[in-house]
Amino acid sequence: MRIEHAKVAGLFIDLQEEHRHDERYLVEGYGTVLRNAARLQAAARRNGIPVFHCAYIVDLADHARPFHPTGPDGRSAFSDKDDPLTAICPEVAPRASERLLVKNEASAFGKSPLIAELRERGVEWLVVAGVWTEACVDATVKDAINLGLHVLLVKDACGSGGLAMHQTGILNLANRLYGGAVVDTQAACALMDGDTVEAWQIEGSVPLRFTFENAAEIYGQL
Repeated sequence: MRIEHAKVAGLFIDLQEEHRHDERYLVEGYGTVLRNAARLQAAARRNGIPVFHCAYIVDLADHARPFHPTGPDGRSAFSDKDDPLTAICPEVAPRASERLLVKNEASAFGKSPLIAELRERGVEWLVVAGVWTEACVDATVKDAINLGLHVLLVKDACGSGGLAMHQTGILNLANRLYGGAVVDTQAACALMDGDTVEAWQIEGSVPLRFTFENAAEIYGQL
Protein backbone atom coordinates (compact mmCIF):
# COMPACT_ATOMS: atom_id res chain seq x y z
CA MET A 1 0.00 0.00 0.00
CA ARG A 2 0.91 3.65 -0.41
CA ILE A 3 -0.61 6.83 1.09
CA GLU A 4 -0.62 10.39 -0.22
CA HIS A 5 1.08 12.85 2.17
CA ALA A 6 -1.67 15.42 1.77
CA LYS A 7 -4.28 13.00 3.10
CA VAL A 8 -2.49 11.83 6.27
CA ALA A 9 -2.40 13.00 9.89
CA GLY A 10 -0.82 11.49 13.00
CA LEU A 11 -2.73 11.05 16.26
CA PHE A 12 -0.94 10.29 19.53
CA ILE A 13 -3.24 9.19 22.34
CA ASP A 14 -2.61 9.75 26.05
CA LEU A 15 1.17 9.36 26.12
CA GLN A 16 1.23 10.76 29.63
CA GLU A 17 3.64 10.52 32.55
CA GLU A 18 1.27 8.53 34.78
CA HIS A 19 1.85 5.47 32.62
CA ARG A 20 5.49 5.28 33.67
CA HIS A 21 5.33 6.76 37.19
CA ASP A 22 2.01 5.73 38.77
CA GLU A 23 2.32 2.12 39.95
CA ARG A 24 -1.39 1.57 39.34
CA TYR A 25 -1.31 2.52 35.67
CA LEU A 26 2.07 1.48 34.31
CA VAL A 27 2.16 0.48 30.65
CA GLU A 28 4.29 -2.56 29.92
CA GLY A 29 7.12 -1.69 27.54
CA TYR A 30 6.24 1.99 27.74
CA GLY A 31 9.79 3.06 26.91
CA THR A 32 9.55 1.24 23.57
CA VAL A 33 6.11 2.70 22.89
CA LEU A 34 7.45 6.23 23.49
CA ARG A 35 10.52 5.69 21.31
CA ASN A 36 8.38 4.38 18.47
CA ALA A 37 5.89 7.23 18.87
CA ALA A 38 8.80 9.69 18.69
CA ARG A 39 9.96 8.03 15.44
CA LEU A 40 6.47 8.39 13.99
CA GLN A 41 6.32 12.05 14.98
CA ALA A 42 9.70 12.69 13.37
CA ALA A 43 8.55 11.05 10.13
CA ALA A 44 5.36 13.09 10.11
CA ARG A 45 7.18 16.37 10.75
CA ARG A 46 9.81 15.88 8.06
CA ASN A 47 7.03 15.22 5.55
CA GLY A 48 4.77 18.10 6.57
CA ILE A 49 2.12 15.75 7.95
CA PRO A 50 0.00 17.33 10.71
CA VAL A 51 0.46 15.88 14.20
CA PHE A 52 -2.33 15.83 16.78
CA HIS A 53 -1.93 14.94 20.46
CA CYS A 54 -4.50 13.88 23.07
CA ALA A 55 -4.35 13.97 26.83
CA TYR A 56 -6.90 12.22 29.01
CA ILE A 57 -7.69 14.56 31.91
CA VAL A 58 -10.67 13.82 34.14
CA ASP A 59 -12.63 16.64 35.73
CA LEU A 60 -15.49 15.04 37.62
CA ALA A 61 -16.95 18.43 38.52
CA ASP A 62 -17.35 19.17 34.84
CA HIS A 63 -18.33 15.68 33.71
CA ALA A 64 -20.13 13.69 36.40
CA ARG A 65 -19.95 9.90 36.12
CA PRO A 66 -21.93 7.83 38.61
CA PHE A 67 -19.65 4.77 38.54
CA HIS A 68 -16.26 6.41 37.93
CA PRO A 69 -13.55 5.14 40.34
CA THR A 70 -12.44 7.74 42.85
CA GLY A 71 -9.97 8.02 45.71
CA PRO A 72 -10.74 8.77 49.37
CA ASP A 73 -10.68 12.50 48.54
CA GLY A 74 -13.35 12.11 45.86
CA ARG A 75 -10.96 12.89 43.02
CA SER A 76 -10.66 10.67 39.97
CA ALA A 77 -8.56 7.57 40.65
CA PHE A 78 -6.70 8.20 37.38
CA SER A 79 -5.86 11.16 35.15
CA ASP A 80 -7.26 13.68 37.62
CA LYS A 81 -7.11 17.29 36.44
CA ASP A 82 -4.91 18.28 39.40
CA ASP A 83 -2.40 15.45 38.99
CA PRO A 84 0.89 16.63 37.40
CA LEU A 85 1.38 13.12 35.98
CA THR A 86 -1.26 13.89 33.36
CA ALA A 87 1.46 15.82 31.51
CA ILE A 88 2.49 14.36 28.16
CA CYS A 89 5.93 12.75 28.27
CA PRO A 90 8.49 15.29 27.05
CA GLU A 91 10.02 13.08 24.36
CA VAL A 92 6.67 12.94 22.54
CA ALA A 93 5.22 16.29 23.64
CA PRO A 94 3.50 18.64 21.19
CA ARG A 95 5.49 21.32 19.46
CA ALA A 96 4.15 24.86 19.59
CA SER A 97 2.55 24.49 16.16
CA GLU A 98 0.83 21.18 16.94
CA ARG A 99 -2.67 20.62 18.26
CA LEU A 100 -3.20 19.30 21.77
CA LEU A 101 -6.71 18.07 22.52
CA VAL A 102 -7.70 17.52 26.14
CA LYS A 103 -10.38 14.87 26.47
CA ASN A 104 -12.56 13.76 29.36
CA GLU A 105 -13.52 10.40 27.88
CA ALA A 106 -11.95 7.42 26.15
CA SER A 107 -12.31 8.44 22.50
CA ALA A 108 -10.31 11.29 21.02
CA PHE A 109 -13.40 12.21 19.03
CA GLY A 110 -16.28 12.38 21.51
CA LYS A 111 -17.17 16.03 22.06
CA SER A 112 -13.87 17.31 20.66
CA PRO A 113 -13.45 19.28 17.40
CA LEU A 114 -11.00 16.69 16.06
CA ILE A 115 -13.08 15.33 13.17
CA ALA A 116 -13.92 18.83 11.93
CA GLU A 117 -10.24 19.80 12.00
CA LEU A 118 -9.21 16.64 10.16
CA ARG A 119 -11.83 17.14 7.47
CA GLU A 120 -10.83 20.77 7.07
CA ARG A 121 -7.30 19.57 6.28
CA GLY A 122 -8.56 16.92 3.84
CA VAL A 123 -7.29 14.05 6.00
CA GLU A 124 -8.38 10.57 4.94
CA TRP A 125 -5.77 8.42 6.72
CA LEU A 126 -5.08 8.64 10.45
CA VAL A 127 -1.85 7.16 11.82
CA VAL A 128 -2.72 6.05 15.36
CA ALA A 129 -0.40 5.39 18.31
CA GLY A 130 -0.90 5.58 22.06
CA VAL A 131 -2.26 3.91 25.18
CA TRP A 132 -4.13 1.93 26.45
CA THR A 133 -4.67 -0.32 23.45
CA GLU A 134 -7.96 -1.89 24.54
CA ALA A 135 -9.35 1.32 26.04
CA CYS A 136 -8.70 4.79 24.61
CA VAL A 137 -6.96 3.54 21.46
CA ASP A 138 -9.81 1.10 20.82
CA ALA A 139 -12.53 3.73 21.34
CA THR A 140 -10.73 6.25 19.13
CA VAL A 141 -10.07 3.82 16.29
CA LYS A 142 -13.67 2.60 16.22
CA ASP A 143 -14.98 6.17 16.19
CA ALA A 144 -12.55 7.09 13.41
CA ILE A 145 -13.80 4.21 11.27
CA ASN A 146 -17.43 5.13 11.91
CA LEU A 147 -16.61 8.70 10.86
CA GLY A 148 -15.21 7.51 7.54
CA LEU A 149 -11.46 7.69 8.22
CA HIS A 150 -8.94 5.05 7.20
CA VAL A 151 -6.87 4.05 10.23
CA LEU A 152 -3.23 3.04 10.08
CA LEU A 153 -2.86 1.27 13.43
CA VAL A 154 0.80 1.15 14.51
CA LYS A 155 0.92 -1.93 16.69
CA ASP A 156 4.33 -1.42 18.34
CA ALA A 157 3.63 2.24 19.11
CA CYS A 158 0.65 1.27 21.28
CA GLY A 159 0.67 -0.34 24.70
CA SER A 160 -1.35 -1.44 27.70
CA GLY A 161 -1.02 -2.68 31.25
CA GLY A 162 0.24 -6.06 30.06
CA LEU A 163 1.43 -7.70 26.88
CA ALA A 164 -1.61 -9.97 26.61
CA MET A 165 -3.94 -7.00 27.07
CA HIS A 166 -2.12 -5.12 24.30
CA GLN A 167 -1.85 -7.96 21.81
CA THR A 168 -5.46 -9.08 22.13
CA GLY A 169 -6.51 -5.42 21.96
CA ILE A 170 -4.72 -5.10 18.62
CA LEU A 171 -6.20 -8.37 17.36
CA ASN A 172 -9.72 -7.31 18.30
CA LEU A 173 -9.25 -3.99 16.50
CA ALA A 174 -7.70 -5.71 13.48
CA ASN A 175 -10.81 -7.88 13.17
CA ARG A 176 -12.89 -4.73 12.68
CA LEU A 177 -10.40 -2.38 11.03
CA TYR A 178 -12.52 -1.82 7.96
CA GLY A 179 -10.77 0.39 5.42
CA GLY A 180 -7.57 0.46 7.47
CA ALA A 181 -4.32 -1.40 8.01
CA VAL A 182 -2.05 -2.68 10.78
CA VAL A 183 1.67 -1.94 10.52
CA ASP A 184 4.74 -1.58 12.71
CA THR A 185 6.64 1.66 13.25
CA GLN A 186 9.15 1.02 10.50
CA ALA A 187 6.43 0.50 7.90
CA ALA A 188 4.41 3.48 9.13
CA CYS A 189 7.45 5.76 8.83
CA ALA A 190 8.12 4.43 5.33
CA LEU A 191 4.53 5.15 4.32
CA MET A 192 4.81 8.71 5.61
CA ASP A 193 8.05 9.03 3.63
CA GLY A 194 6.07 8.16 0.49
CA ASP A 195 7.23 4.56 0.09
CA THR A 196 5.14 1.52 -0.79
CA VAL A 197 5.01 -1.15 1.92
CA GLU A 198 3.42 -4.49 2.69
CA ALA A 199 0.68 -4.05 5.29
CA TRP A 200 -1.95 -6.26 6.91
CA GLN A 201 -5.45 -5.27 5.80
CA ILE A 202 -8.71 -6.89 6.76
CA GLU A 203 -10.53 -9.16 4.32
CA GLY A 204 -14.10 -10.03 5.16
CA SER A 205 -15.36 -9.83 8.72
CA VAL A 206 -13.56 -11.10 11.85
CA PRO A 207 -10.86 -13.09 10.01
CA LEU A 208 -8.61 -13.56 13.05
CA ARG A 209 -9.86 -16.32 15.34
CA PHE A 210 -7.37 -16.59 18.18
CA THR A 211 -6.94 -18.52 21.40
CA PHE A 212 -4.86 -18.07 24.54
CA GLU A 213 -2.30 -20.35 22.93
CA ASN A 214 -1.90 -18.70 19.52
CA ALA A 215 -2.74 -15.01 20.09
CA ALA A 216 0.92 -13.93 20.31
CA GLU A 217 1.78 -15.81 17.11
CA ILE A 218 -1.08 -14.22 15.16
CA TYR A 219 -0.20 -10.78 16.54
CA GLY A 220 3.36 -11.26 15.28
CA GLN A 221 2.04 -12.00 11.79
CA LEU A 222 0.17 -8.70 11.47
